[in-house]
Amino acid sequence: MNTRPLLCIILFSSAALCFGLALAAEPSSAAGSTAAGGTTAGSAPAASASEPLTPGSWQKHQYSFQFMGFTSTYSCDGLADKLKVLLLAAGARADVKSEPGVCAAPLGRPDKFARADLTFYTLAPLATGAAESGEKPVSGRWRAIAFANRSPQELAIGDCEVVEQFRTNLLPMFTARNIADQTTCIPYQESGSVINLKFEVFAPPPRRAAKK
Repeated sequence: MNTRPLLCIILFSSAALCFGLALAAEPSSAAGSTAAGGTTAGSAPAASASEPLTPGSWQKHQYSFQFMGFTSTYSCDGLADKLKVLLLAAGARADVKSEPGVCAAPLGRPDKFARADLTFYTLAPLATGAAESGEKPVSGRWRAIAFANRSPQELAIGDCEVVEQFRTNLLPMFTARNIADQTTCIPYQESGSVINLKFEVFAPPPRRAAKK
């Protein structure tokens, strides 16, 4: 015998409330079934550290990065230092070259059109790019990366527009997937700006810190 209808008749004043809670619970279970992969507006799933290593090869990139922002102003050497931090955090090879470009202002002085010249290497699976002649394959796996305020430590809210340009101009040079970008930069003010860029990148496993 089903006693639920009888209970609702006895507790008629609370029946509508119970029914409303049951309906509200349904969308949350559906939201959890969103398929992973591709570019999303939400959080990117974390890559598993237990994924098997895959052979890859280094791909060389050269790019002249000109900062086009409204809120912060960088010196050319300051911009070069900031980009080097982002490239290394995103999985570029350790020998990143990020040098001040041709700028109107002297080194150390803010320049509205700061420029940096970049030379860096990113790892690609051998199925995507063949290794150069005589080059030894490098083992890599998918790693979860997150850019936010103070992640990496040198990144601040004032760097929001640099992160936007990194996402547009430099991230496509990496082998990346599951990109989730919720970065919002408000021109001429830091208040309300948010750095929130997550993705998975194919890169060598991070080096373990040496034991003291």
